[in-house]
Amino acid sequence: MTKQKTIYIVKAGIIAAIYFVLTWVFGAISYGPIQFRISEALVILPMLEPAAVPGLFIGCLFANLGSPFGIVDILGGSFVTLIAAYFTSKTKVFYKGIIPPIVLNGILVSIWVSRFTGIPYLISVAYISLSEALVTSILGYIIFIIYKKAKETYSI
Repeated sequence: MTKQKTIYIVKAGIIAAIYFVLTWVFGAISYGPIQFRISEALVILPMLEPAAVPGLFIGCLFANLGSPFGIVDILGGSFVTLIAAYFTSKTKVFYKGIIPPIVLNGILVSIWVSRFTGIPYLISVAYISLSEALVTSILGYIIFIIYKKAKETYSI
């Protein structure tokens, strides 16, 4: 294995671990009809770091093992994260990069969240989209700036 591949795998693993830990530590607000997932601040990383795409998918997969929505959220939520991360990776402009996770989580995750909780679908879309927008635009922006600076300064 080349040094570049090893670094890529390590970065993906670190991102997965951070996503998982943040979701579980803040578990009380990470699952449910109103999902205020602090870990979702990391979904901006694919704009700066290619290893974030698989890292976010794997982190979400393991984090969703604690979801009250079961296998649907474990697999479905993780694939939504993977798709959002892929689209986010295609842009380098912050405000454009946060659109895929906000829209995809709002529209797709709300399908099973509304079904399992009995909350009307459009209300679920509003809750999840709003919480995703807040986390990605505020905490995500802070992470974006810090990671970008670290990447420039330390060539990570």
